[in-house]
Amino acid sequence: MTRDLNLQHTPPCAHWTEGSTSPVLAGNASRDGADHRGWFIGHYIEQALALRCTHAVEVKWSALQAGEEKPVWATSEKATTLCILIKGRFCLRFPSQECTLTQEGDYVMWPPGLPHRWVVEEDALILTLRWPSLPA
Repeated sequence: MTRDLNLQHTPPCAHWTEGSTSPVLAGNASRDGADHRGWFIGHYIEQALALRCTHAVEVKWSALQAGEEKPVWATSEKATTLCILIKGRFCLRFPSQECTLTQEGDYVMWPPGLPHRWVVEEDALILTLRWPSLPA
């Protein structure tokens, strides 16, 4: 379950609207990813949000509570993945290795095709990047 953050906050320059010609887009990762399980940049984002709709990379913001887990193996067959710990304690499990992220900035990176699962040991904020962003 994702922790409810203050979604009323809007960055000072987040006045971009659909159809704007401004090259700058500001927003809130938690709010903008709410419709896609935290993913707020990637190929699945509406074309109207051009800067966030890309096949180059996928970006996910995860606010997780202690005890949450992904107990079933998951695999991204075509994308490299990078998980960065913002705060908390988060354990990623692979078939032959376990990596526990404990300090701000700790990260784990793995290639396409490697199964993984995870468990949240303390409330955590995680930033995940996957590239390229391709339909499953």
